[in-house]
Amino acid sequence: MNDAEIIEKTIAYVRQELENAEGGHDWFHIQRVFRNTLLIAKEENVDVLTVSLAALLHDIADAKFHGGNEKVGPQKARGFLKTLGVPRGVRNHVITIIRNVSYKNSLENRQEKFDSPELQVVQDADRLDALGAVGIARAFSYGGYAGRKLYDPEIPPKPKMSKAEYKKNTGPTINHFYEKLLLLRDMMHTDTGRKLAEHRHQFMLEYLEEFFREWKGSV
Repeated sequence: MNDAEIIEKTIAYVRQELENAEGGHDWFHIQRVFRNTLLIAKEENVDVLTVSLAALLHDIADAKFHGGNEKVGPQKARGFLKTLGVPRGVRNHVITIIRNVSYKNSLENRQEKFDSPELQVVQDADRLDALGAVGIARAFSYGGYAGRKLYDPEIPPKPKMSKAEYKKNTGPTINHFYEKLLLLRDMMHTDTGRKLAEHRHQFMLEYLEEFFREWKGSV
């Protein structure tokens, strides 16, 4: 099986698995991250098969939809990749990217953190989808799914949480902008990621300005 066939089978598998997923973490999220990944990869020296598979499988079983269990996704991805006969080196790299790609894992104080150009590309691609107009839509989609308030002036944001605190946090969706989304621009690794993030970051600032203007009933 060649690389193109492996990617096509992976796309079909992910579409089926995420058919009924929450709107911010469904197949269309994966598709956008995959497209961002290929766009960024054009300017980076990375293995395209590795970044493609990691992008497609990075949310195959998001921990927040599985009781916080962070082992389900990597295990599911590993099992699927084995059925395709993906070489062990590529398979292991993809699984390691999946384990490290999320924002919450960047909050861990580990002595040694995994890094690779492939992880950086997929991480930038995933973070881009949390920014801008799509990022705003995804934030409120998940907030509604989780039953969170839109905003509560009595509940201040917590921008410097540990991983454990972040996973337990149930604050209003607007707080999420200050706890994660507005921090992502400065966490980009690649030139392409930084360039695309800048515009989306500014759009979110404009949105928040309008949100608070309307919240306060200002002209």
